[in-house]
Amino acid sequence: MPIKVCTWNINSIRLREDSVCRLLLEENPEVLCLQECKSPEDKIPTEKFSQLGYKYSIANGQKGYNGVAILSKLPLREIDRKDFTNLNHARHLAVNVDNKINIHNFYVPAGGDIPD
Repeated sequence: MPIKVCTWNINSIRLREDSVCRLLLEENPEVLCLQECKSPEDKIPTEKFSQLGYKYSIANGQKGYNGVAILSKLPLREIDRKDFTNLNHARHLAVNVDNKINIHNFYVPAGGDIPD
């Protein structure tokens, strides 16, 4: 069974909640990976997404310029979250989708004076 996966650097999930809903309705992916959510996990809005059929979500949230989240119509199980840069930045989340496929969601910032 094919699984449609979309990914989007959302640049604030709370400010763009309605845009996420529109993308979910128009593209209808089974899984949506979001980066730069800029939100602690407990502040990520999930009610509207759940009403659209995306009942499963896992986030590695952080206030500021980081944070990743995965929304899914299919069951999710977290496998890992890594801090590759040792900066305590929430930039990675790995999940298993429906016991079929593993997905790694990364936020890799562009630019900056010193690469990390």
